[in-house]
Amino acid sequence: MRNLIGAAISGLIVGALARFFYPGAVPLGLIATILLGIGGSLVANLVATGGRLQDGINRAGCLASVLGAMVLIFVVRHLH
Repeated sequence: MRNLIGAAISGLIVGALARFFYPGAVPLGLIATILLGIGGSLVANLVATGGRLQDGINRAGCLASVLGAMVLIFVVRHLH
């Protein structure tokens, strides 16, 4: 249960930062922002480790998570 709460909190922070730094309006609610942040973290982790999920938090990982979330915003916006 603790991991889910931690993932939701970090997802909210990463998603909010990605929405803040992404150019233009990103109309998402709270739940979508959390899922965006979690997805961005997963994308960044998979790219950085070559497909193997790893645990741990570091500054580079946080920056990569925000960039991964911004990539997800870009992809979703261009699919519509």
